[in-house]
This record gives sequence, structure tokens and C-alpha cells, in this order.
Amino acid sequence: MTEASGDREAGEAVSYTGLSVGAFLDALAAGTPAPAGGSAAALVLAQAAALCSKAARLSASQLTADLAAELTTEAEHIRGAAASLIDEDSRAYQAVIEQSRRLRGSRTDESHAGGRASGLAAALSAAADVPIRIVELATSVASLAAVLARDGKPALRGDAIAAGLLARAAARAAAALVSINLADMPADPRHVRADSLLAAIDELVR
Repeated sequence: MTEASGDREAGEAVSYTGLSVGAFLDALAAGTPAPAGGSAAALVLAQAAALCSKAARLSASQLTADLAAELTTEAEHIRGAAASLIDEDSRAYQAVIEQSRRLRGSRTDESHAGGRASGLAAALSAAADVPIRIVELATSVASLAAVLARDGKPALRGDAIAAGLLARAAARAAAALVSINLADMPADPRHVRADSLLAAIDELVR
């Protein structure tokens, strides 16, 4: 058992962003609800942004120093935002699990069943906010990666291409989670937004 999994079983809040790669993978593989797919997608996106940052830093000669600095700053901002979603997704998922447990308990107490069903719906809606944010950020990373693959240092073109592909993978995974979380809310605009952003990413990453 990892230290992180032990903390989860004790009911304590856990931050996954400070774990080593091995410890995070152990936590991801553990027989506990979180971290799960959303956290994994957020980490993949953070890695894609980090690759963009690397490619931009080392492309000052090709892009001009000012543009390289601008792209680096943008990539670093996205990297931080994506990394923060690793823990945020875990918290949102835990809230869904808690509401699901309350709903199961209400089967013997029908007077509270409606309110608890509403609580679960609200938790699922809130849980969709994290993956849709991943898709949004992935669109920005894909755009950065496309610029760097085209105009950046040729020796780092592979890194830029990898960044774009990783961003697309993170976005597709996150969009699937949006669809699952909002399955009982077909009119929610986040369905259409996720599809639109995925189409934009596909145009950028070829």
C-alpha cells in the first residue's frame, strides 16, 4: 500500500501533484475510487504543456526571443492549470461517490430520496466541470503545439508533435467523461461544447 492510498482509506485529503511518478501510478492502479480517469487526463495534458514550454524555450532563434518567451509563458500557465485539475478531479469524483452512497441509503427512507437524487445530479454536473476544462485547455495546447511544430526549432519538432498528440488524447478522454457525467442531462450545453472543441483540436493536430 502506498502512503497516498493509506491516507485515502483514512479519509484524509490527498494531493497527488507532489507524488513521484511511481507513487502516482501506484495510486492510479490502487483499488480505490480516486485518482481515476480525469486525473490521468489532466496529467497527460500537463505533460503536453510542459513539452510545449520546452520547445518554445529552445526556439528563440527561430521564433524571436519575444515570441518564444510569450509562448513559454502561455505553456507554463496551462501546465499549472492542468496540474491543478489532477487533484480537483479527484475531489469532484469523491463528491459523486458520497452522493451515490447517500442515495443508496435513501432507499429505506423515501422522504429524503428526492433531495438526495438532486444532490447526486448536482455532484455529477459539478464533476463534469473538470473534464470540460481539460478539453478547453487541451485546445490551447494543441494550438501552441501546431505553431511550434511548424515554426519552432526543427530538432524539437518531434516534441511539439508529441505535445499535440498528447493534448488530443487528454481531450478525448476528458470529453468521454463529460458525456458520462452528463448522461442524464442531454440538454446540457457542455455536450456540444466538448464536441466542438474536439473538432477544433482535430483540425490542429494532424
